[in-house]
Amino acid sequence: MRAAGGFEPYHPVPILQWPFNLATFVPPMGGGHCPRRLMKRHTPTTIRRPFANYPHAVEVPAGMRLLLLSGQLGIGVDEHVPEGSEAQARVCFANIAAILAEAGGGPGDVVKLNAYVTGREHLPGYMAARDEFVAGPAPASTLMIVSGFSRPEFVVEVEALAVLPA
Repeated sequence: MRAAGGFEPYHPVPILQWPFNLATFVPPMGGGHCPRRLMKRHTPTTIRRPFANYPHAVEVPAGMRLLLLSGQLGIGVDEHVPEGSEAQARVCFANIAAILAEAGGGPGDVVKLNAYVTGREHLPGYMAARDEFVAGPAPASTLMIVSGFSRPEFVVEVEALAVLPA
């Protein structure tokens, strides 16, 4: 099957359509082992608890493979950019799930999320999509408000760090 633009993808991955539950998504290439559940989470009682569902740190055991994902914007393979932060965040997380699947992993392998929104008004929508994506032990997480992205219609970008078995 040829992708848009006429090129053959190296490893075709399914185009993920919403709604679906990313927390239980099992990639077609054998992932879904959820090593995040094996990670040690650190949230010391001597500092303020996190503002949302995430630990202050996640410790990765030796012998794991590190996968660094570039920031994903809320744009589909068809070039469509949905309106609103929740819809765009869902596309970001679907893109992340597809990248993880190609590497043999799944959403449970994410140990760190960095997210960027263009205003505080986008926080609830982003958080709703994020909380659906990170069901289970949450990864370490950072959320920043930025002045904008490469195109004015983008309001959310999400990058991830995942850990997979070696």
